[in-house]
Amino acid sequence: MTKSGGLSEARLGRMHDVMTGYVERGEVPGIVTLVSRRGEVHVDAIGMKAVGGADPMRRDTIFRIASMSKPIAAAAAMILVEECKLRLDDSVDRLLPELANRKVLKRLDRPLDDTVPATRPITVRDLLTFRMGCGMLMAPPGTYPIQNAISELQLFQGPPQPQTPPGPDEWMRRFGTLPLMHQPGERWMYHTGSDVLGVLIARAADQPFEMFLRERLFEPLGMKDTGFSVPAAQLDRLATSYWTNPATKALEVLDGLRVANGADRRHFRPAVEGSSLPSTTTWPLAR
Repeated sequence: MTKSGGLSEARLGRMHDVMTGYVERGEVPGIVTLVSRRGEVHVDAIGMKAVGGADPMRRDTIFRIASMSKPIAAAAAMILVEECKLRLDDSVDRLLPELANRKVLKRLDRPLDDTVPATRPITVRDLLTFRMGCGMLMAPPGTYPIQNAISELQLFQGPPQPQTPPGPDEWMRRFGTLPLMHQPGERWMYHTGSDVLGVLIARAADQPFEMFLRERLFEPLGMKDTGFSVPAAQLDRLATSYWTNPATKALEVLDGLRVANGADRRHFRPAVEGSSLPSTTTWPLAR
């Protein structure tokens, strides 16, 4: 049977069975899926919000949306491009002087002082397309000298541990002490372009990145549960975040509670881009 919006009940049933399999095998404690088509919305909440827990997943459960924060940062940047506060092919040096006169490693496995000058400045387009010359290295920790430097400077290319990294200006200052891994525009490298983009947006807009997202994107789109922290009154809606230990294959807790203003509050305030914004499955509907 096909529903009014064109969704097939049989196929939705198959999707439910597949998603249930992940929960039953212990790969995740719970899942919420949402499909929307022609005004018809189907939501399926399966399992629990925590391993071994008794609190079930709900439609309004809040999750980390991880790298889905990156297109949010890109949308924010394009607002400023539309307003001519940023231009795609302009150098970022004016607003990010920490990135002026870049040096580039001759090779990834070389010491940090074995460099050549960058052939050109980094542009806004480079940040948006992850071609700024620096990014996440898909290699075991310690494989390259620059990985050790990134770790020592607390620039955090992975899960937010600890969850209180340096503020945006200090983060940029530290980042600016490192050479690039590749020439600007030469190679696609994941992640770091969005981190830097968050600082650029804040400076171009002359307001904190979080405030810009809230005022220009989240509030106009009705994304009331999306942000960098979860208020204490809403903590019961927050699903525990896990990662899979590569050695044991077991789920391990990724995030934790901290105290803010005298109250327990689950907090996700990264230095820059906000790679772990919490949100709900309802926000894409912009209701």
